[in-house]
Amino acid sequence: MTNLTALLNQIDVLKQRLQEIRPLNAEALKRIKAAFEMEYSYESNRIEGNTLTLQETALVVNEGVTIGGKSVMEHLEAINHAQAIEFIKEIATGDIEITERAIKEIHAIILNGIDKENAGKYRNVPVMIVGSKHIPPQPYLIQPQMEQFIDKYKKMEQEGVHSVLIAAHLHKCLVKIHPFIDGNGRTARLLMNLYLLSKGYTITTLKGDNASKIAYYTALEQSHIDNNDEPFYLVVANAVKTSLENYLNVF
Repeated sequence: MTNLTALLNQIDVLKQRLQEIRPLNAEALKRIKAAFEMEYSYESNRIEGNTLTLQETALVVNEGVTIGGKSVMEHLEAINHAQAIEFIKEIATGDIEITERAIKEIHAIILNGIDKENAGKYRNVPVMIVGSKHIPPQPYLIQPQMEQFIDKYKKMEQEGVHSVLIAAHLHKCLVKIHPFIDGNGRTARLLMNLYLLSKGYTITTLKGDNASKIAYYTALEQSHIDNNDEPFYLVVANAVKTSLENYLNVF
């Protein structure tokens, strides 16, 4: 855990630096956040196979442009993800407590117009994850495992576990339970960011290029199959560090 501990210490220093330069110019901050949030939507959808470029994603979301040769689903994924970011930003400003209802609401936005029947609802069929040895729980186990998942997160908070590790835990556990038919990855990354935003961090982007995607899925697999969380915690912590550095570099 030495490398992880050092990384978390670096993150604490960067977060403190960011807090020291706040409040920032409101209009400038709005534009900067919008740019980083668009990149996050692009990369999160890219991980799941969406082929819209960053520029195309921005045109679809901001201008309502239809991109030739791209599916209706890809357009909806871009629009829905941007709306989901607005949702988590809104609830992160309150006295946030992660609940099953909040998770279902995030998922409902992600699948809005894509899968009305399953949006915001736990799956009632067994599933397998392509390329993974991990087998998600049977449908009848989802509810009790989600309750245990929420209880564990609350216990980690009570024990004073670092916020970045709690955010990573929320992500990897939701993906492990795989409570929804589709949209688990996007929902987990949004849940992770909801928690980070509520603790004063910036939007954190996990990249969707091939190398980053392989590292991301490999680390998740190590957590789910080998019960080795450190590789995934390192992936998330490095992403948080990069996000903070990117914000600070702008100012």
